[in-house]
Amino acid sequence: MSLKSNSICLSCSILSLFLLFFQFSFSQSDFSAADALLQKNQKTLGNDVVAIIYKDGKVVHTKELGEFNAKTQAPIASCSKWLTAALVMQFVDEGKLNLDDPVSKYLPVFEKYMKNYVTIRMCLAHTTGIENDKGNLLKMMQRSKYMTLEEEVNAFAAKEISNNAGTEFHYGGIGLNVAARVLEVISKKPFDRLIQEKLLRPLKMKQTSFMDENGYAPNPSGGARSTANDYINFLAMILDKGMFEGKRILSEKSIEEMQKPQFPNLPVKFTPKVAEGFHYGLGEWIQEEDASGNSTVVSSPGLFGTWPYVDKCRHYAAIIFVKSLLNEQKKDVAIQFKGAVDEAVGGSGCK
Repeated sequence: MSLKSNSICLSCSILSLFLLFFQFSFSQSDFSAADALLQKNQKTLGNDVVAIIYKDGKVVHTKELGEFNAKTQAPIASCSKWLTAALVMQFVDEGKLNLDDPVSKYLPVFEKYMKNYVTIRMCLAHTTGIENDKGNLLKMMQRSKYMTLEEEVNAFAAKEISNNAGTEFHYGGIGLNVAARVLEVISKKPFDRLIQEKLLRPLKMKQTSFMDENGYAPNPSGGARSTANDYINFLAMILDKGMFEGKRILSEKSIEEMQKPQFPNLPVKFTPKVAEGFHYGLGEWIQEEDASGNSTVVSSPGLFGTWPYVDKCRHYAAIIFVKSLLNEQKKDVAIQFKGAVDEAVGGSGCK
């Protein structure tokens, strides 16, 4: 090969590398507006904030403020419900459980107290009719100290009903805990061990746990501790229709069922102020819907301010991870953050 040919080849190689670099740089989304929004509202969010965005099979952006980083563990409150509901759906996938099974099939104490009509689906959708704690979410989190989930759920079975099962929506901490107790009976394993084995370890959520540090019963509705790094793995699985790193965690059918508004026309007895206007699926909120009522954005904001969500139309997932009580101001920031991310990733959403 001549010197001239070598020179041409070298020039072509340099040009190719430049074009590849330019293409890579051009394809990267600019999340500076989202970052600026978080910095502007850092105090509102409690000073310590982590935001992670996942798209195209990888984390594409991380922002850390204050003393939090992506590996910082903190309570996630009602974000726990999404995890627990996913575990229930694993049992459905395996044929060990049907969503429309009566709870009394597995927990005879419900038949004893004439609550035969309560189903697993109603437990995941907050329509059991069992009288929930009245008042705000903080009061709901201040649970009585039961030593086992069995003891707690037996107490739920004995409670008065506020309405017949399936006739009203009342967001609270009862239904998911009842469903979790059913899983304990089926598997003959304690809930915190069960969710570790079947969901958290396969998703590499090594810093996530439902274990109560004081030795009390785990709280499947709101007792998990996690990290932003861990929870984004769960969101990636939801976004990728049940797949995680090439392994099937949940069936597409189960993902779809979780994301359907379950009882959209029922009267609402109680819903958190920050979720007003949202419908509910199974363990998760339907944050946005299309004109036909199909979910386009699903989420599960927690009492302590952490807000995970999946945008099915723009094909990305994100989480704002904090540890300060959720309020209308934080909701506004979360919605504005999503708007900034939507703008950065592009696309106009579902048609």
